[in-house]
Amino acid sequence: MSYSHYTMASGSRTGRRTFEFGRTYVVRPKGKHQATIVWLHGLGDNGSSWSQLLESLPLPNVKWICPTAPTRPVALLGGFPCTAWFDAGELSEESPDDWEGLDTSAAHIANFLSTEPSDVKVGIGGFSMGAAMALYSATACALGRYGNGLPYPINLRAVVGLSGWLPGSRGLRNKIQVSHEAARRAASLPILLSHGTCDDVVPYKIGEKSAHSLNIAGFWNLTFKNYEGIGHYTVPKEMDEVCNWLTTKLCLEGSR
Repeated sequence: MSYSHYTMASGSRTGRRTFEFGRTYVVRPKGKHQATIVWLHGLGDNGSSWSQLLESLPLPNVKWICPTAPTRPVALLGGFPCTAWFDAGELSEESPDDWEGLDTSAAHIANFLSTEPSDVKVGIGGFSMGAAMALYSATACALGRYGNGLPYPINLRAVVGLSGWLPGSRGLRNKIQVSHEAARRAASLPILLSHGTCDDVVPYKIGEKSAHSLNIAGFWNLTFKNYEGIGHYTVPKEMDEVCNWLTTKLCLEGSR
């Protein structure tokens, strides 16, 4: 196999508890290294399963980093512990956002990208809760800061969210529009969202609403694709479109 793994010793502190991030899997580029993308798994999953799928994609110029979220109690599951990037309750704008968990995971992800060579384009993608984390990172990138006010250090060049949602959507438009720089960054950041119309885990209407919230906040370089009859999973056609989109947006040398 052309991927290797290592463990990152960092944790997420929530209240008095610290949750350790799990193992990270890396898929090294088979060709010239032009881009690095951190790819984030969904609730209860780990980095390994995605690393195997990503390794099979025809993107030889991309290095994939697939971390594993900390194991923590999740409100959505009645407090049952599983791997999660942040604590999530009901998927609605009214439910409170776990800002501390979001910021800690976003910083962990940014940390991987901060050590990449300056000529390598960097991005974040994910599925389900991983997609939510990728979109939160996109908003932090545009704002130039995390929710806690600390500076966000990465210039993201592409964000992909499959079957996900946008955390922290309340007030996003106001935060973006009060800063000329934030509005400029939001408008130029390429985002690809895709969602199955029969998703029974993260309903399609939530994905659609997230795309709309991003759009009205000023993320205008956004593509939203729906997949008729598809549930909460990915299909080869969707991954083909992800490959094509990344090749175009990151100006990769093609699939050879």
